[in-house]
Amino acid sequence: MKGSEFLKKLKALAERKGWAYEWRPDEGKGSHGAFYVNGHKTIVRNLKDELKTGTFHAMLKQLGIKENDLHK
Repeated sequence: MKGSEFLKKLKALAERKGWAYEWRPDEGKGSHGAFYVNGHKTIVRNLKDELKTGTFHAMLKQLGIKENDLHK
């Protein structure tokens, strides 16, 4: 999954759950940005690149979200 797809799925999940969210592309170095959802924060790297499996799972853990929640 690319970073941009991850953000789309996170935004859709937040809207379904009624959670506040915010994407701040200026809050990271280079191509990185910060995504805030439901009181949690993670850093998303280059939106055009594929997320590595470990990175993807670490980001979900930081946000307190399960992978299955993204695919509903």
